Amino acid sequence: MTSSAIIPNAIEPIADLPIDDGLAAALLNSVAEYGAQLHGRRVWLACSGGRDSLTLAALCVQLYRQGQLPFLPQLLHVDHRLQADSQHWAVHVANWAQAQQIPCYILSAQVKGHDEQAARQARYDVMRAHINQEDVLLLGHHADDQAETVLMRLIQGAGVNGLSGMQPWRIQTQGAHRIALWRPWLTVQRASISAYAQCLKLPYIDDPTNNTGDNVRSGLRRDIMPVLAKYNPNVIDNIARSAQLLGDAEATIRAQAVQDLQQTVMSSLQLPPAQRVLNIDELETLPLYRQRQLLHYWLGQDEPLPPTKQLIDEVLGLSQRKDHDHQTELFWQGRKQSYIIRRYRQQLYRLSSEWLTWLKMPLEAQTYNLSDLIVAAAHSADNPSVSISLRTSKHFTWQVQMLPHALAEMLKIDTDKVEIKIAPLDRQQRVQIAGSSRPQSGKKLYQTLGVPIWLRESLVVVSVVLLNEESTEQSKNESVKDIPILLMSPFDSWILGQILDSDDFIRHSENDAFSKYIHNHLSVDNSC
Repeated sequence: MTSSAIIPNAIEPIADLPIDDGLAAALLNSVAEYGAQLHGRRVWLACSGGRDSLTLAALCVQLYRQGQLPFLPQLLHVDHRLQADSQHWAVHVANWAQAQQIPCYILSAQVKGHDEQAARQARYDVMRAHINQEDVLLLGHHADDQAETVLMRLIQGAGVNGLSGMQPWRIQTQGAHRIALWRPWLTVQRASISAYAQCLKLPYIDDPTNNTGDNVRSGLRRDIMPVLAKYNPNVIDNIARSAQLLGDAEATIRAQAVQDLQQTVMSSLQLPPAQRVLNIDELETLPLYRQRQLLHYWLGQDEPLPPTKQLIDEVLGLSQRKDHDHQTELFWQGRKQSYIIRRYRQQLYRLSSEWLTWLKMPLEAQTYNLSDLIVAAAHSADNPSVSISLRTSKHFTWQVQMLPHALAEMLKIDTDKVEIKIAPLDRQQRVQIAGSSRPQSGKKLYQTLGVPIWLRESLVVVSVVLLNEESTEQSKNESVKDIPILLMSPFDSWILGQILDSDDFIRHSENDAFSKYIHNHLSVDNSC
């Protein structure tokens, strides 16, 4: 059984058939342009079996067999199972590839939804999962596709980035996995591809849904493009050229935004992609149009689709407020995850929802005998430190790392009589920051130290606990001295300057040494 959608041409080897000079030149020019990026990388060709992808596959076979193309791509065909004949199409593509002696893999995709975007996402997901890190995915998009893409984005209200259309070479990142999308035919018209497919008598698949007009792209193709061509026969080339010029403009704007970001970013508070922070004072030194461009770039980091103009305007308004209201939240549902945009004092925060959930996880008090920590560190000759987890989840880990041997040398007393305690800061607990004139409660310290509301449950006090060897159960409270040394958040630490009696073994001037031997380690799994 076959499919009526398959053009009834026989499957024949095409390596020795005539080559279309224009299509070959477009491909080989792109190979030359991206030669450095292509060097040493495996190339895959996304082949639906349709006219465009099958013709590109055929040209690759011809140029490779004739020694003009330095590589032969491997074909990837995705069966979405959205069409009744999709299994026949997969078999047909595999048979054609076998006749050309080109490797071919058939992949199955589960589409979540029924629209074109859902099918496209499923297709890319399954191909990305199949190919390796840094591989290249070759795509058969052409100038007509580019023109349709630009028009689609124009009627959706896109900016320069969207109107620049598809890029001939783009790095696509999913978590830590990176691949390159390569489109060498964006300057080639569909008519040229159709003529060459007919010349080769390719048995391509003519998907009946391509021109039904039941989605925006096919509607533009069927109803709008022919009308525009009446006004200007060169409309496809002109739109493709405009997209290229807009792409150059976008690159310029992006470079400026990257430079502005370096000026405004709060480096010490960055935890991509969970938390990104801008300095509002620095932001306001920029002209208004560059503020908008920077916010567009800043918000859209880590996301495949850019934020809306409405969101950018709302964030800009938030940065311009002078009423010191720290409660306002702006919500953005990105493609990968959702975000909350907040302001605290003169900083703008873009916080992922997963990060905010993690920050609400309770912290538990932990106490360790210093002798035990020294023994634990001794098991690792290369790294004489120990790590104590404060809060951990699938994506985020917060640890305190210590050098217990160095601590023991500084304390100069029997380590069996010393404990290190790490406990959450209570709102009523009073501690004294080094350099301040008096102790303050946790509630006051939040404001003094400028700790944002969502980080206030993530402050811990590190204390040295001195144990009196003469202590008994009855006199335990009198024989223990708890000396707070450091206050820590996931991003910062503060020396606690206890004013101690002269006979205490820790002097006020020595407290800062503890920050050298006890420090934060905050990590994030970037696949989140």
